[in-house]
Amino acid sequence: MDTGTHLVMGFALGGLATLDPVVTENTINSHSILFATIIGSQIPDIDTFLKFRNNAVYIRNHRGATHSIPAIILWSLLITICGSFIFQGANLFHLWLWAFLAVFLHVFVDIFNAYGTQALRPFSSKWVALGIINTFDPFIFIIHVIGLIIWAFGANPGITFIVVYSIIIIYYLTRFAEQWMVKKAVLKIIPDAEKIIIAPTMRFTKWRIVVSTKEQFFVGRAYKHEVTILDEFDRIPIPENKIIDQAKKDKNISAFLSFSPIYRWVIKELNTGYEVQFIDLRYRSKGHYPFVAIVQMKDNLDITGSYTGWIYNKEKLRKKLNIAPRT
Repeated sequence: MDTGTHLVMGFALGGLATLDPVVTENTINSHSILFATIIGSQIPDIDTFLKFRNNAVYIRNHRGATHSIPAIILWSLLITICGSFIFQGANLFHLWLWAFLAVFLHVFVDIFNAYGTQALRPFSSKWVALGIINTFDPFIFIIHVIGLIIWAFGANPGITFIVVYSIIIIYYLTRFAEQWMVKKAVLKIIPDAEKIIIAPTMRFTKWRIVVSTKEQFFVGRAYKHEVTILDEFDRIPIPENKIIDQAKKDKNISAFLSFSPIYRWVIKELNTGYEVQFIDLRYRSKGHYPFVAIVQMKDNLDITGSYTGWIYNKEKLRKKLNIAPRT
């Protein structure tokens, strides 16, 4: 989820914690638990700072180690240790318990996005992405805000957020049902589909779709269970040659390939050498595929520039390639 949604979830979990008798024993416990739930709801996304290094590092690591099983344990312990110094005399077990729940909930809700997480590490490096909730879901955010407003006007926060989360659970189940209906509609159109990716948008009834068969890729959208195919591409295996082998050694290309589950590739001959493009098919927007990885190299295959990330116009791409360091 986005940072704003995680933040309101942290406050909401602090309200839910008032159902714990220990939390309401004194203000030290209540304040320390609210501190734990707010920080715990944010801390796994500390890897967002990797953006300041470069996109390749960010793409390869975001929602990776920081969202793993060991990280959930370590984050909750770190929050407890910090909280014990700030709120001396607080009940440390309950401080840890609610910190753990906040961190766990952060990681848990992230697996329902199309981006997903590596939440099963160290047992598996596979990305877990159920793809039923958009990174920012207006309904989930707004219902949290409504709950916080009701709390501010004096309602019992524990009961308030039991109701809020009961509604959200029903909402999630509804989203699963909607996605299943869309998948059925896709299979009617493309019965030989080998892989179907159905990704949510901010609109409840609209989904992004990518399908692969043995011979083709299909990109489309669904609106109220009606599927429309927008683009078709031949599925051509990546060749084994020196150009591709050299491209895969580049850190931007390597990061892209470690993250993207479905893409097409292009090799272009330039006056000075070659350009290799990998294009993620999941994020079609207004006829454009903005999430790419590109590397340029000389005739002798020396890499002169590379980039991975979101590109919406050619001028920006050329600028990125010109300033990109050799890898």
